[in-house]
Amino acid sequence: MDAGPNGSPGGQSLRPLGSSRRNGWMVSESRADLVRQPIPPRPITVQAQGKLVTFDLARTAAIIVDMQNDFCHPEGWLAQLGVDITPARTPIVPLQQLLPALRSREVPVIWVNWGNRPDRLNLSPSLLHVYKPSGAGIGLGDALPGSGAKVLERGSWSAAIVDELGADPSDIQVGKYRMSGFQDTELDSILRNLAVTTLMFAGVNADQCVLCTLQDANFRGYDCLLLEDCAATTSPDYCMAATLYNVRQCFGFVIRSDAVLRELESNPG
Repeated sequence: MDAGPNGSPGGQSLRPLGSSRRNGWMVSESRADLVRQPIPPRPITVQAQGKLVTFDLARTAAIIVDMQNDFCHPEGWLAQLGVDITPARTPIVPLQQLLPALRSREVPVIWVNWGNRPDRLNLSPSLLHVYKPSGAGIGLGDALPGSGAKVLERGSWSAAIVDELGADPSDIQVGKYRMSGFQDTELDSILRNLAVTTLMFAGVNADQCVLCTLQDANFRGYDCLLLEDCAATTSPDYCMAATLYNVRQCFGFVIRSDAVLRELESNPG
């Protein structure tokens, strides 16, 4: 059989097919080429707690969890409940420095943010109970006094990323409504289409939604790196200590964003 342009029989050119250039086929009317194009590795090495860790930037994404107004803004839900949100704001400055550097290296930045349906039909009683254990008070989807803003309602100011970290047009946004960003969301499909194997985690609360998402990533076979200075919690200090211990012991590695930045600066390619 004679081959046409691009090796396609019958003179038909092969066309790209796929939502990501990292994971695509070439097809024509008479042929499908399933061979993915190789992704040249871009390794960097950083000091984790206990050992040096080398990972491939070309197969890495950053997962930023719940850096939203209701968790991190002085007028948001937690602050209205009397929670000291100062710890929840500590990831803002290091993320302001790290994220532009990652974007410049074509590392996908993925925001995984809580978002309730207005009718709350994506929330089970057991989930509502976490934040409203007596059935009274201000829980998920309830209106805040004064502003009337609905707690973490999808598309609202409450669920928006804090202004200091506004998403770039190149970033990817995934909505969640569980502690884990993988449960009943598109996150896993997106990562596989991006040919990602390593995930850097940041956000709040480190011992709750960040940890649950990281654990689920580990269970799915992803390599997990917790950015210690880019993750925080409003829980007691021992919760953060336990989170760091469990990540190191069971689920991955603990690194710092400044170590990543130093490597990016010393390896400009």
